[in-house]
Amino acid sequence: MGRKDTTEAACALLTGIPVSRETWERLETFVGLLRKWQPAQNLVSPATLEEVWTRHVADSLQLLPLIGPGSTILDMGSGAGFPGMVLAIAASAMPEQHRFDVHLCESNKRKAAFLRTVSRECHARARVHDDRVEAVFAVLAADRRMPDMITARALAPLERLFQLAEKAFPKAVCLFHKGRGVELELSDAKRYWEFDAEVIPSRVAEDSVVLRITQVSRRRDSSP
Repeated sequence: MGRKDTTEAACALLTGIPVSRETWERLETFVGLLRKWQPAQNLVSPATLEEVWTRHVADSLQLLPLIGPGSTILDMGSGAGFPGMVLAIAASAMPEQHRFDVHLCESNKRKAAFLRTVSRECHARARVHDDRVEAVFAVLAADRRMPDMITARALAPLERLFQLAEKAFPKAVCLFHKGRGVELELSDAKRYWEFDAEVIPSRVAEDSVVLRITQVSRRRDSSP
């Protein structure tokens, strides 16, 4: 028998990470919208929809201790909003001195429309960009709001993620969810990039990790 998928189960996975009651209430609204839009938009894999609280929401919230107050986050390939929208909802319920801002990059117009609906209904600290990552970086640069943190979940191999986020380096810290094969991805990325990587065991799945990556720069002796 699998674990029950409830807010309580998600909370149990996040022991030691403070998540306010207001955040859980807003996340309830988010999950309700996800279930409503899912039949038409296929926002998440149908096989994981019944585990949304533990597999998706808790998986996103486990990043909170790694985010500093005042940060500007760019969530690449936001999809259904994991982890970016979940983090933006959490930030919106924090005291002002602990808040951070989240930019969500999702080029699929329908998914971006869903994210805007969630942001509005949940009063999230989120700005949704329905464009490619390269274009979003140009917008943020023009606004002088280049991100100091980059997040991504189930988007692309590590080496490709570095290519997408290169304009934010070496300043930006990366928080990437990864599963099986993470060691191979790290090895492949080191052929083209120099970086420091901390491998943090996931609170949600035994075969998953969070990579906290800093000081990323392209190797001078090689190019992809």
